[in-house]
Amino acid sequence: MTPSDERAENQIRDVTDADMPAIQEIYAHHVLHGLASFEEERPDVAEMTSRRDKILADGYPYRVAEHSGLIAGYAYASRYRPRPAYRYTVENSIYVAKDATGLGIGDLLLDDLIKSCTALGFRQMVAVIGDTENHASINLHEKHGFERAGEIRSVGFKFGRWVNSVIMQLPLGEGDDTSPSD
Repeated sequence: MTPSDERAENQIRDVTDADMPAIQEIYAHHVLHGLASFEEERPDVAEMTSRRDKILADGYPYRVAEHSGLIAGYAYASRYRPRPAYRYTVENSIYVAKDATGLGIGDLLLDDLIKSCTALGFRQMVAVIGDTENHASINLHEKHGFERAGEIRSVGFKFGRWVNSVIMQLPLGEGDDTSPSD
């Protein structure tokens, strides 16, 4: 199967309640085995659903990727910080199932999220990437035009070691070239 054939099998769509067990399973793997999340205990489906509901209620996109009919990853944008002056900035989160890496799922999800957030009028997208060694995520964001905005050293402690975070940023739409209209 060629990469273009694999992409043809992928579908990006809005999240549904039926997706939440698969989403919880994907996230649990990252919590228990990776540094993409600084959580140390996996939340259950009810907690993941509650988090999703808040994101959707706040007007942010929450999308899933299907590969051959199975949930292969998910992505959402959320409020970057709570103060009103940050209202035009979103933070992205992307998680791919362990058995779906290398299929272009992260690429499709990030592209979709950028387009969705631009259409919603957001002006900046920030990625807070756990671990400076997370080259897959850093490279994915760079491919989509994100620039490294900084690094926070030893901000987390997980798996018996200090972990850095990489901050990356992408202007959306007109970015900071013009003032947004409320």
